[in-house]
Amino acid sequence: MSDYSDIIAQERPLRVILIDDHALFRGGLLELLERRGIKVVEAVADGIEGIRRVKELSPDVVLLDIRMPHMSGLETLRRLREENRNIPVIMLTTSQDEQDVVEALRAGAQGYLLKDMEADELVKALEQIVEGRTVVAPDLAGILARIVQGGEVARKPASPFSDLTPRELEILTHLAEGQSNKVIGRELGIADGTVKLHVKSILRKLGVHSRVEAAVMAVEQGLSRKAE
Repeated sequence: MSDYSDIIAQERPLRVILIDDHALFRGGLLELLERRGIKVVEAVADGIEGIRRVKELSPDVVLLDIRMPHMSGLETLRRLREENRNIPVIMLTTSQDEQDVVEALRAGAQGYLLKDMEADELVKALEQIVEGRTVVAPDLAGILARIVQGGEVARKPASPFSDLTPRELEILTHLAEGQSNKVIGRELGIADGTVKLHVKSILRKLGVHSRVEAAVMAVEQGLSRKAE
């Protein structure tokens, strides 16, 4: 990735990838940015596709939503960092939840901005972030200050299942009942292999090594249809 001085020297537009599951928002933001000289090289609806396109296109900045199906923005950010991709990532979201801000910044986001900001302010923030600064929405600046100063941020109890997709949560409820991949696949109308992939993802996100451990966690949290 070129740094900001290279971009200026080459007089080329800033290249951005937008990852957001709302089609209308993607289209509107793409148009707003390109009117202001920002090149949106790709706009995709989910984190999995976004990661693939980041690998292929090496943009200058990634704009990433937090609340997305299949793979959350935080999980997408962690995957990008795990692959040693140092491309600046900005969370662009409606969430003002302190825990989201803390987790995003600790996971390596260079910015945390809100979707109701003015387009010109977003462009300015993009330029600052590419220069190496960390930018947080003014309404959330107090949280950033506490993080920098090492203070405690008010926390709400986090669910151990917060990173699971709706489908993974559904499969986890079946695991809690001791069902096999074959039975789960039959009940949900999906292939055994697909269930296996989901289970593997569930174990990784929960930080456990077996489906039994995952099932115990689900039962302890009341995530079982039998508990309803």
